[in-house]
Amino acid sequence: MGTEGADFRVIAGRYRLQARIGRGGMGVVWRASDELLGRLVAVKEILADDALPEDDARRRRDRTFREARAVAQLRHPHIIVVHDVVEQDERPYLVMELIDGCSLADRIARHGPVTPAEAARIGIALLSALDTAHEAGVLHRDIKPANVLIESGTERVVLTDFGIAQVAGATTLTETGSFVGSPEYTAPERMSGVRTGPESDLWSLGALLCTVLSGESPFRRDSIGGILHAVVAAEIRPPVEAEPLEPVVRGLLERDPDRRLGAAQAERLLRAYLETGHTPEAPDAPGTSRGHRLGVGRPSRTVPQQATRPGGSEPPSGGSAVTAEAPSGRSSTRSVLLAALLIAALAAAGGSAATLLINRDGGGGGGSPGGSATTPATGGASGTSRGPSPSATTPAPSRPGSPGPGTAPSGYRTAHDPAGFSLAVPADFVRSPQGERVFYLSPEGTYRLGVKVAVPQPGGPQAVMKGQAANGSVSNPGYHDGRVTRTTHAGHPAALWEFTWNGYSVKEGARHTYDLCWEESGRLYDVWVSAPVGKVREAREYFDVALDTFSAS
Repeated sequence: MGTEGADFRVIAGRYRLQARIGRGGMGVVWRASDELLGRLVAVKEILADDALPEDDARRRRDRTFREARAVAQLRHPHIIVVHDVVEQDERPYLVMELIDGCSLADRIARHGPVTPAEAARIGIALLSALDTAHEAGVLHRDIKPANVLIESGTERVVLTDFGIAQVAGATTLTETGSFVGSPEYTAPERMSGVRTGPESDLWSLGALLCTVLSGESPFRRDSIGGILHAVVAAEIRPPVEAEPLEPVVRGLLERDPDRRLGAAQAERLLRAYLETGHTPEAPDAPGTSRGHRLGVGRPSRTVPQQATRPGGSEPPSGGSAVTAEAPSGRSSTRSVLLAALLIAALAAAGGSAATLLINRDGGGGGGSPGGSATTPATGGASGTSRGPSPSATTPAPSRPGSPGPGTAPSGYRTAHDPAGFSLAVPADFVRSPQGERVFYLSPEGTYRLGVKVAVPQPGGPQAVMKGQAANGSVSNPGYHDGRVTRTTHAGHPAALWEFTWNGYSVKEGARHTYDLCWEESGRLYDVWVSAPVGKVREAREYFDVALDTFSAS
């Protein structure tokens, strides 16, 4: 996944494209600089389909904007951050955080399968991300190794490429009646066009776990017909490498979506494996759904598939599109099989929809190779290698304004603190000194921005952060997913510590913390922001603004 193709266009008056870092069926991904905020970003350019009539092209643009904005509302440390959605020359562009790393598919290709413990870690991260997406009414619909990024240095797992995501209550990038996704990772109920729901994403995750453990999808075959038969009818045989996690894998690969293992149950089993080295048997609840219900406090919503696409509707460029007559109501296993075999017959006969539009994993599938927002871990021909930095691991704010030392963007104020520093904080944050630490708190204390000034310590910022991380469970009950990354801040040695913990109360729930420590002018500065896990996107914004505007006096 190297960089290629220089391009210096400026999109929406602020995003200067630098080099192409990925390409898939739905678009091209560029490394770009945000000239307003002075940060690197990834810009996904949604390719136009010149064959579409003007009205259909406009409807496609409208759907792209609507769905991208919905995905932008997802706030989770393991979901790609969408900073902005803009239009240039009647073409949509998605502006995302830039991940320094590679896709899970690339990692497996280069280094082979992962250990059961690593697979469990990846699974836990993705289950948590999917739980957040499903709560917001968003289905991913293309979970596969190519759409999972692993950040260099931090090993953060990031779910990306919601390019064919589906939003509850909305017509999607592909009209109903079309099949989209990668067949080897697609649930049998979606193969038939009968049903789409959160449970379908969980099936895909089960197939992904098999792949990362063995190096190959359990449903890989030599033909599309073979894949479809393997998914809907053949005996499911998880690879021997999946045996340590077999209760989870078999629970997720349950063909009946109403009996499939749910996200919360799967996560508990994987955590049990990490803690004990043994995976308990999955609970069984015949006749009741174990999957996550789409939306909060609502019954399960399935998305019906029509027999044919409405006139003029289009499958997404690069997505797989096969139309099959869908039985009304809930289908039996037999009807699923019959519909899938019909699709297989079309593929074998050279049906244009099947042969032209179904993509195998890694062949596009609605996104760029290795995900939609990533840079290579090592430099390419254009010399794009870069080390981790706060800007790389925590995106800068999306508010208007151009922050810098002494400059507060719109919605913020500059706080000149008696402790000997200044920085921009949200206008309604209130100062609250607590011993040697100074806090700026949002109303009701949802967001906590802290600053500590001290003398330099032996070993520098890296040693300080590692020492705090080693005692993370003492100061932060329920501490987990902690990682310390060596970096720089404004040219000074620095270390970034990021972690999740149980929070202050059961009602509020878990919190996520970003903490940067660096040395400057003979002093040690520590700046951190914590917030509930569900509000991590705003926390990342406040964190970046604080760092971008920080000035030592």
